[in-house]
Amino acid sequence: MGGDVLSQAEVESLLSAMDSRESDVIADAATSRIRHRDKVSPYDFKRPERVGKEQMRSLQTMHEGFGRNFGAALSALLRTIVELKLTSVDQLTYSEFVFSLENPTCFNLINAAPLEGQLILDINLSLLFPIIDRLLGGGNDAGTVVRRPLTEIELRLVSRITDLFCKEVKHAWENVLELDLTIDHVESNPQLVQIVPPNEVVVLISFELSIGDARGMMNFCIPFNSIERIATRLSSNSWVSYGKKTATPENIKRISGQLSDALVEVVVDLADTTISTSDLIGLRVGDIIATEKDTERPLVVSVEGRPKFHAKAGAFKGRKAIQVVGMV
Repeated sequence: MGGDVLSQAEVESLLSAMDSRESDVIADAATSRIRHRDKVSPYDFKRPERVGKEQMRSLQTMHEGFGRNFGAALSALLRTIVELKLTSVDQLTYSEFVFSLENPTCFNLINAAPLEGQLILDINLSLLFPIIDRLLGGGNDAGTVVRRPLTEIELRLVSRITDLFCKEVKHAWENVLELDLTIDHVESNPQLVQIVPPNEVVVLISFELSIGDARGMMNFCIPFNSIERIATRLSSNSWVSYGKKTATPENIKRISGQLSDALVEVVVDLADTTISTSDLIGLRVGDIIATEKDTERPLVVSVEGRPKFHAKAGAFKGRKAIQVVGMV
């Protein structure tokens, strides 16, 4: 039995080994918790992300092209250099968007059929007053910033800018959806407008616009319920416009070979006439409908609904046939 008793040194060695192993286990558990925490991202129920990342990228690229075209069109209208660049494409709640705007501002409500609801274009007044001054013959001086709603005459001048905006947005969206954009009305206090519930998700597309010494923001707000039904179209393959390539003999031969076996519908119009409804109801088997078409005049041959050839009727090997005599 005496040989089974541990010495003091052996006991201390075992205790130190157990302490080191326990500290290693605690360290491994802590490391595991840290790694697990790194993989977890907080979710804010006030700002749900309902628009997918692919759709957000599509909207961003679409409106980058829009920004270039609208900036060039605005430069031509004002006859001065206008710099317009896309600053952000975010999704947030409608209340967050409205309370982030200045008051007063130029808050345009846009009807965009066939999309449901309305879209919003907000233009900072620090931009509009220099634009109005420029339209009335002024220079590039930003002048004094005025904080007041726009007058009726000023709104009429600003409509030239908003109409140009709608035209360029329609052009940017034409590969996704044919939009009919019209300005419904303009408000100065954005907090008085409630087109969607406060917690509804919207996509906010922000632009920074510079005209001479004047600089300000232009915001384009798209409620999610307006684009929910067409969200699948907002993919990278549905809106990208590919560059037009020059036709080469190889491409022409390859495409012609693929089309040579395609079936097309060929229709020959023998004649046409007009009769009354009473005569139509009274038609019986054996009745003859007279036409004014001369039997010597050529017939019209349509290919896939489009008139293509002139022909005359006849027979070939005992079957009804036509002979092409010319092009339409």
